[in-house]
Amino acid sequence: MENLIKKLEEQIAFLQHEISQMGDELYSQQKEVSILKKQISNFEKRINDLENNTESEIVIEDKKPPHY
Repeated sequence: MENLIKKLEEQIAFLQHEISQMGDELYSQQKEVSILKKQISNFEKRINDLENNTESEIVIEDKKPPHY
């Protein structure tokens, strides 16, 4: 009986450790997803600005020279 209890305690400790690692990984992935969403939003805004031919936030180096 004591052997069974010890084995169950080991399994519980292992599972708690795994859950903690999964939580850390989930947090890391959520931060990455948030960054990627912001980048996508910025790209969409930039594409819309270029499609609408607006001058907002378009870097001069990105424009074609006048002889084109």
